[in-house]
Amino acid sequence: MNPSAVTAQSTAAVEAAISSRRSIRAFLPTPVPRETVEALLAVAARAPSGTNTQPWQVHVLTGAAKAALSAEIRAAFDDPVQRAQHSEPYAYYPTEWRSPYIDRRRKVGWDLYGLLGIGKADKARMHEQHARNYDFFGAPVGLIFTIDKVMQQGSWLDYGMFLQNLMVAARAHGLDTCPQAAFTQFHRIIARHLGLRDDQTVVCGMSLGHADPSAPENTLVTEREAVAGFARFLP
Repeated sequence: MNPSAVTAQSTAAVEAAISSRRSIRAFLPTPVPRETVEALLAVAARAPSGTNTQPWQVHVLTGAAKAALSAEIRAAFDDPVQRAQHSEPYAYYPTEWRSPYIDRRRKVGWDLYGLLGIGKADKARMHEQHARNYDFFGAPVGLIFTIDKVMQQGSWLDYGMFLQNLMVAARAHGLDTCPQAAFTQFHRIIARHLGLRDDQTVVCGMSLGHADPSAPENTLVTEREAVAGFARFLP
């Protein structure tokens, strides 16, 4: 957009798309046309990347392809012996937690479980809720994002901007998403299903579709720190 063409209306639309983005964990089966997904990815690809390297690679799964991947991952997740044989290809979370990060992590977990009526001792229902990741929470479109292993930390930062663009663009089309690091544990299964090269690795997955308005988990709105809590203004 030409900067001179920015209006109060367009500013409000962009801010609304950003601020209304939430991680949706229950979707309607309503299909999302391929042309819509392609349009979202084209917008997302306007993300900046160092020297225009554009490190993102996207695998769009629907129908039988999505179902087959979900079924195999779910089987591995449900079997403790199999699950122990799978580990993440990179460390998403810190190995040592401290405040305020551990406090925020715990709060969002218990807030979600509270909405679903899952008690702290109900390990079976916790397991089942986590397992829903691997069905893309019922979304009609599942996305798997990969990157060449040769790319370094800066390209992963670029990738985050691409993912954010995609999620915001989805909101502009009345769609919702859920970015999912849970898929990385099963990157070897994903690599086989997608025919990935040995020099590619899984960044994350994402669910895409129409939010189920009747699902209690979709009423979760996570808190954000006030600007004064994370920003310093130096005169």
